[in-house]
Amino acid sequence: MPRGYFSHGTAFGTKSTGQVGHFHTMDRKIEKKTWTLRRIAAVGGGAILLGGIIYQIGFADHRSTMNVEEDRLSIATVSTGQFTDYILVSGQIEPARTVYLDAIEGGVVDQVIRESGALLRRGDTILILSNSNLQLDVMQRETMLYEQINNLRQTRLFLDQNDLSQQGQLAEIDYQISLLKPQYERFKELHGKKLVSDREFEEVKEQYEYNLKRKELTYKSYKSDSIARSYQLQQLRQSEGRMNASLSGVGNILNNLVITAPIAGQLATPEQLEIGQAINPGQRYGQIDILDEFKVKVPIDELYNPRISLGLRGKFTLSGKDYELEIIKSYPTIINSRFEVDMAFTGEIPEGIRRGQSVRIRLELGQSEQSLLLPTGGFFKDTGGNWVFVLNPTTGVAEKRNIRLGRKNPEFYEVLEGLVEGEKVIVSGYENFGTNEVLELK
Repeated sequence: MPRGYFSHGTAFGTKSTGQVGHFHTMDRKIEKKTWTLRRIAAVGGGAILLGGIIYQIGFADHRSTMNVEEDRLSIATVSTGQFTDYILVSGQIEPARTVYLDAIEGGVVDQVIRESGALLRRGDTILILSNSNLQLDVMQRETMLYEQINNLRQTRLFLDQNDLSQQGQLAEIDYQISLLKPQYERFKELHGKKLVSDREFEEVKEQYEYNLKRKELTYKSYKSDSIARSYQLQQLRQSEGRMNASLSGVGNILNNLVITAPIAGQLATPEQLEIGQAINPGQRYGQIDILDEFKVKVPIDELYNPRISLGLRGKFTLSGKDYELEIIKSYPTIINSRFEVDMAFTGEIPEGIRRGQSVRIRLELGQSEQSLLLPTGGFFKDTGGNWVFVLNPTTGVAEKRNIRLGRKNPEFYEVLEGLVEGEKVIVSGYENFGTNEVLELK
């Protein structure tokens, strides 16, 4: 019998007439079912598997994920506000004007008249030094100067005597001429009358002419000597004046052992001066602060050197009140990666401030402007400000996102790209997150 067929027999009952009944056989084709439950289950499972594979390939999130506890994170909200470009720096109060006290002459402290912190008037004595070697040196130098002054005076006396001598010679010659002239004229007249001999007349004439010639030569010599003497006397007077000034200066050297205040103000010394303490020439032993005006000395990191200029302003708070400052001087020298500026008060000066007092200054580097702001945090040292974890409000996870930051102040970063107002960002440190890109918050 062919496949797909089967025999089905039908039995008929025996009639009452006594005829024996018989079986009639009939074949029927059975259709095969295509979608059986097993096949449907297999195809459905394969479709689900294939869909899962396609989803994993095209749509599933393959980013590395890490579970973190939310209460250990610092989360901040991106906001819009005024960004003020400023830095926080510390400064020290100093007097606006200071006069330093340096020892002109060395010595040993003999008396301490004024101690550190004392208020001085101009001319008040501060210290008295003693120096026996200096005193002996001054005496020797004074002796030498006196000898030189005496020599100058002797030279001037010699010149004066020489002048008088030449004047005496001229006077003597004039006297001789005054005697010979009448005699010469009388002998000349008598010789003309042949009353005196030629020899007598020649003798008188020779004496008279000799004295005239002598007068002429002596006068020329006197005139020449007078010019030289005048120049020498001028030099002598100048030399004597310089020596007298030197003598006075030498005498004043000992006055330098008595140290007085050059101006009025408050005395400040780096250490307490004691009797018997040695002070060397040129040593700075103190200073006098003028207390009518103050400034603030501020060290700043060299990183900000290109942005610092005269006129930049800052402020600090003292006893609940704000005080404004302005940069008036910048020092170019950089020491230990820092340079210094002087800031002056632009308005009221706080009462009771003292030299050396520290203040915390908010130094503005530019004008305020409206910006998108992200609070500062430890994330920056791990990302360099190039990316952050942003909370997804739909999924409740934090996802890594690239951003771009601009300027920074102690409170905020200026956001240039990558974030919008109202988004929440993890701003605490990322050092424990490794290379994960998604954080599941618990």
